[in-house]
Amino acid sequence: MNIETIREYCLSLPLATEDFPFDENVLVFRVMNKIFAMVDLSDTEWFVLKCEPEYAISLRDEHPEITGAYHMNKKHWNQIDMYGSLSDELIRSLIRHSYAQVVKKLPQRIKRENETILTVE
Repeated sequence: MNIETIREYCLSLPLATEDFPFDENVLVFRVMNKIFAMVDLSDTEWFVLKCEPEYAISLRDEHPEITGAYHMNKKHWNQIDMYGSLSDELIRSLIRHSYAQVVKKLPQRIKRENETILTVE
């Protein structure tokens, strides 16, 4: 999977947006203004996804391409090597998991107002 494919997949998720909040290199993907993925366009070998803490540890143990995210809370964020041996389906699954982690933490009012839109399988 390459950065363009990842970008397209992230933006295909309900209510997903992209922006550059930090500088012109760090592309951020959000749902309801909350970050679920990031990539540094000056080093597109890696991208960062949110992850449930126990699952994050399990993934890191199983896949050398997945590590704690540099400059992020390593308990909740994984760094993914796009050029390792991870399957495209696993990468898509990790993106959906990250998105779902963020949606799960949204205020109840926002989830109720958007419940049919925010569902990701």
